[in-house]
Amino acid sequence: MFESMSWGKRNRLYQIVNQRDNRCLMLAIDHGYFMGPTHGMEFPHEDTANLIPYIDSLMLSPGILSTCIDPQTRGIGWVLRATGGNSVLDVDIDDEGLILEAEEAVRLNASGVAVSIYVGAEHQHQTLLNLSKMINDASKFNLPVLGVTAVGKRLSDKREKRYLSLASRIAAEYGADIVKTYYCEGFEEVVQKCPVPIVVAGGARLDTYRDVLELTYNSIQCGAIGVDMGRNIWQSEYPAAIIQAVRAIIHEGANVKQAAEMVESLSTEANRRKPRFSISDEDNKISSVH
Repeated sequence: MFESMSWGKRNRLYQIVNQRDNRCLMLAIDHGYFMGPTHGMEFPHEDTANLIPYIDSLMLSPGILSTCIDPQTRGIGWVLRATGGNSVLDVDIDDEGLILEAEEAVRLNASGVAVSIYVGAEHQHQTLLNLSKMINDASKFNLPVLGVTAVGKRLSDKREKRYLSLASRIAAEYGADIVKTYYCEGFEEVVQKCPVPIVVAGGARLDTYRDVLELTYNSIQCGAIGVDMGRNIWQSEYPAAIIQAVRAIIHEGANVKQAAEMVESLSTEANRRKPRFSISDEDNKISSVH
């Protein structure tokens, strides 16, 4: 999959993607960079430790990596959030700049960095230049770049094939090594038109765990190399059960029925998420954004 790349970049990419089957189960906990202490992710130093054994890579902010992750952790890759500069309190969050330099990411032993682009938004131009700058700087260190086709409130109606094909292709044309985008009807066409591997974003909280499994299964069947799950794991009642079932679909060829049976068998008291706070209506409103 990455044969034409330098040894250093391939080595880092295979910390993100499982070399055994060229597939990827990424877990995102970078929501706090614009949403603050998001429900289910209030204590990343405790919550991540329980799920790290089941994933290939973790997407997170530089500050959470350096303060909440045990530096002795082995066996997974770190994808660092490299763009920011706004919060959920603004009308939209597309007014972003780079918050991390490639050199600093290397110092933090990152496997890759993630840059959001907002195609069609007010600040489309600057977010595309953010991606371009990071790709150019990261090339000096053989550091992989993940291009994220983000959508804000103004673009919430853009999760459809024509838009996602456009945004994903632009990210690839700029030189992103992997594109993270959303699933849509006709998603196989989005994959076919993007010359680099695609990872599907879990997106907003889905109604049931079976919806999460179907999203994962359909994404893989349409050609994605994996998924990047966030709230659909962290805010579920049994996060360890669901992440293991998602892993079974990606790496073991399980179908939705088999994965659902796994969730049922693993949904024990020991695997139940331990809520520390009750979620308020205001928290729900904030968590539903983006």
